[in-house]
Amino acid sequence: MVKKTSKTKKIGKYIYFFGDGKAEGNAKMKNLLGGKGANLAEMTNLGIPVPSGFTISTAICTYYYANRKTYPQGFMDEVKKYVHKIEKSMGKKFGDKSDPLLVSVRSGAAISMPGMMDTILNLGLNDIAVEGLSKQSQNPRFAFDAYRRFIQMFSDVVLGIEKDKFEHIIEKIKERKGVKSDIELDAEDWKDAVRQFKALFTKEMGYDFPQDPWKQLKMAIDAVFGSWNNPRAITYRNLNKIPHDLGTAVNVQSMVFGNMGEDSGTGVAFTRNPSTGEKKFYGEFLINAQGEDVVAGIRTPQPIESLQKKLPKVYAQLFNIQKKLEKHYKDMQDMEFTIEKGRLFFLQTRTGKRTAPAAVKIAVDMVKEKLISRETAILRVKPEQLDQILHPMISPDSKLELLAKGLPASPGAAVGKIVFSAEDAIKSAEKREKVVLVRKETSPEDVGGMHAAEGILTSTGGLTSHAAVVGRGMGKPCVVGCSAAVVDESRKIVKIKNKELKEGDVISISGSTGEVFAGSAELIQPKLAGEFKVFMQWADKIRKIGVRTNADTPFDAETARNFGAEGIGLCRTEHMFFAQDRLPKMQKMILSETMEERQKALDELMPLQKDDFKGIFKTMKNLPVTIRLIDPPLHEFLPKTEEERKELSAKIDIPEEKIKEVSESLHEFNPMLGFRGCRLGIVYPQIIKMQVRAILEAAAELRKDKIKVIPEIMVPLVGHINELNLTKKYIDEVAQEVMKKHSVKINYLVGTMIEVPRAALTAKEIAQTAEFFSFGTNDLTQMTFGFSRDDAGRFLRYYVENKILKTDPFVTVDQQGVGKLMEMSVRDGRKARKNLKIGICGEQGGEPETVKFCHRIGLNYVSCSPFRVPIARLAGAWAVLERKKKQ
Repeated sequence: MVKKTSKTKKIGKYIYFFGDGKAEGNAKMKNLLGGKGANLAEMTNLGIPVPSGFTISTAICTYYYANRKTYPQGFMDEVKKYVHKIEKSMGKKFGDKSDPLLVSVRSGAAISMPGMMDTILNLGLNDIAVEGLSKQSQNPRFAFDAYRRFIQMFSDVVLGIEKDKFEHIIEKIKERKGVKSDIELDAEDWKDAVRQFKALFTKEMGYDFPQDPWKQLKMAIDAVFGSWNNPRAITYRNLNKIPHDLGTAVNVQSMVFGNMGEDSGTGVAFTRNPSTGEKKFYGEFLINAQGEDVVAGIRTPQPIESLQKKLPKVYAQLFNIQKKLEKHYKDMQDMEFTIEKGRLFFLQTRTGKRTAPAAVKIAVDMVKEKLISRETAILRVKPEQLDQILHPMISPDSKLELLAKGLPASPGAAVGKIVFSAEDAIKSAEKREKVVLVRKETSPEDVGGMHAAEGILTSTGGLTSHAAVVGRGMGKPCVVGCSAAVVDESRKIVKIKNKELKEGDVISISGSTGEVFAGSAELIQPKLAGEFKVFMQWADKIRKIGVRTNADTPFDAETARNFGAEGIGLCRTEHMFFAQDRLPKMQKMILSETMEERQKALDELMPLQKDDFKGIFKTMKNLPVTIRLIDPPLHEFLPKTEEERKELSAKIDIPEEKIKEVSESLHEFNPMLGFRGCRLGIVYPQIIKMQVRAILEAAAELRKDKIKVIPEIMVPLVGHINELNLTKKYIDEVAQEVMKKHSVKINYLVGTMIEVPRAALTAKEIAQTAEFFSFGTNDLTQMTFGFSRDDAGRFLRYYVENKILKTDPFVTVDQQGVGKLMEMSVRDGRKARKNLKIGICGEQGGEPETVKFCHRIGLNYVSCSPFRVPIARLAGAWAVLERKKKQ
């Protein structure tokens, strides 16, 4: 939200005119004029046909919130002065009874937030002006259609009267007349609608619909500034990490009308395909319609190519201008246009939202076209966007019933239970249930539910509808305009052909093909190829920080290597013990009463662990593999319920009472700070000796097969140098035995995780023994904050919402606290060991801001889950380029 302050500093010029081929602003003034206002000014200066208007700057938005929603003295007088400029430019008069000037009032933030804030069209109409518009246009149907739209939009946006109440009136008129479409209604029908709309307004508000155009304008400006802090706008900014203190500008612009007949229309177009990145003019339009008809998905629009047949001269002009705009801005443009009686007007251009695959293709293509440099191309794709490219797709082998096909609006595949409301999607996500949000059409209020869902399916709307634009921006698989799907949101059912699906039924959708299937599809994982491969190679040439992966199986390791991982930064050995064939053996070892019994159980586990390591080493040959010795407390491996104890007792022939007794004896009040990590190896050295033997035996055997292995043995939860010294003594003893047995030399390293604050504080001392450090930021965060990561979810959301914390510290490293400990460890550790290798293996290692931080403090590598490897690679390149910009 815009920051409130009691100070009211004086502001200078705050309204900027554009029109008649000249503008007071330009594209560089986005922070002041918002993206829309800056680009309207820029287009005007380029000689592109833009209806005259003016922009009220973001400085007024800041003032408005800082001064209890009031304006500077003389504000409306200044607004009137600029309205008169529009009147002069357009040859019409605001509120005139014979030829009225009508305006639109729109928001426009510095960073595009499509559909999140409010717009009002046809402002200036009243009972007198509508008659003048009717006579002047010689089209009473058009005039009263415009008036009813204005009443409905003004009532909804400015005063919060539900738009559905107005839609209900229209439905009743259509029902009475026996027609299905709005365009089948005539002038008398719209006059009737206006009468009923005004009566509804009076009933809801207790006073008549305002007839004074200046009052209408003041209320509309208030509403647009007010919409900066509406819930959906706040949610969108939170999801997209847009600062809350930017504020919005307000654009007041002369109306042009696309609903004046068959030579009029409105549309949205892109200079390239925003879904695939293909270099092809792309978009949709509607004849005899206003702009909201396209975006709201009320009518299904036609592809832009069809305009060439209907209005060839307009299409030729539109095509040439879109080429000019892309060349000027050196980026793909998203444009809104209106055709009024055969005359083309541009209402907006902005950098187009695009899917991640499209972003990569456009960036690579524009380098080839010599429009931009490689460095600019890298900065055109945000690291977190790559998550979309890594989305799975539906396997061609999936034998599912194809229910219907809609428009492919955002790529990727989603499988989930059907839900019909944003609220239900959010509730399901909180329970970790995967859902597909099914709606007739989405609206900005649905944005939270769209984010929570795996995918989105709508029965109406086109490729530029709200669902399509927001779905692409979020990277959510999305199918729109699936007309075969008849959605009944009140009964929570959707009928597709002869099949009725209810809430909770599972469907699969492909946002790449537009297909909708019954049941759960098999998904296949993506591979790096084509433009993506080229793009990532460019990023790797710029990047300096290494990128490894967290992987516990050969499959994970292979996936990560295919995604460009340069080694394994964390292999968690305990995950191997949870496999079905070895968990009983691990449990038997824990339940052993004598050292001999324990050793016997460990001897059974050793060859299994060795095979695990051989598989991982083979996959990662010639690359380093960091293996963490056992970390979790032993009670985690034992059964929790009576039924599970009974089952285990039968498997390993140990009495159920004994299992219960040992489980209870191992119970801890705070296991995260208890008997785990290196403490286990100090009390039970046989366990870590078995693990080290398995690691080095695997390495020795592969060495004989001429496979190069680089094992790095990592000791967890070290807080004191003596813990590491004793553990290293055990490791070295086993290493000597293995190398002697196999007559090979194995170059292995012994290091530690820095996850206990004391280890960070004594890093110089610990580095005298440790040959590498790896920050375990999950534990380091919880021990530094005193948060339990398993329980902190209950309150961390409120910490972020109330700005106690900027972000969740378990998602992004807390640079001011945990980060200071990390910096200290790097500095002090390298004082003791100059070439100390240092990485990070907490899951934050794949989060872009954390990667940039790790680059700044001099880490050698980050390590993250396989599917975040490309994200970390690109974030590493961004870190170099952003630093270069600041120098």
